[in-house]
Amino acid sequence: MPLPPPNVSREPLHTRSIRVQSYGREDGLWDIEAELIDYKGYDFPRHNGEIFKAGRHVHHMHLRITIDEAFTIVAAQAVYDAAPYEQCVNIDAAYAGLVGMNLLKGFRHQVKEHFGRTAGCTHMTELCQVLPTAAVQTMAGRRRQKRNSDVRPFQLDGCHALRTDGPVVLEHYLKWYTGDSAEAAAGASSDSPSYSHSS
Repeated sequence: MPLPPPNVSREPLHTRSIRVQSYGREDGLWDIEAELIDYKGYDFPRHNGEIFKAGRHVHHMHLRITIDEAFTIVAAQAVYDAAPYEQCVNIDAAYAGLVGMNLLKGFRHQVKEHFGRTAGCTHMTELCQVLPTAAVQTMAGRRRQKRNSDVRPFQLDGCHALRTDGPVVLEHYLKWYTGDSAEAAAGASSDSPSYSHSS
């Protein structure tokens, strides 16, 4: 459902878009590529007298990480297509420092510590923040394959919908359901094959 239309007239000022694409690789690893674009809805003058036109990218940056099955980053690369200052692009090589971090183990905190303030680029660091949830979606197919394993799925109790006493876990992760036992028993019986008998 879209947002309701505004009841006051307005003009566009700033647009930010973030896009993430993931890939399965032949070597058994996974690539996640994230892109951030910023632009203004109006023309504005730059310090050199140039007019920066509406829609022209103020920021346009790319980040690629390669992860293994345990969600550990084994390779990372950052590049810039557009940035407000020439010096911005000098920090791209620093993001190779993502290597060794695990997307599911304090990743966002580590990124802030490692690339905070002058040690990184505000916008590239912000782009890093979308990587953990994108990686979880990337691995969704593998999680389905392992659903009946003895290892508790890491995503359980990670959000409201996947609380272990809730209906989603009851339906899709019955083994790990912690809610009312009568509901669990009913869920288990519904998984059993049913047979009709003619009189």
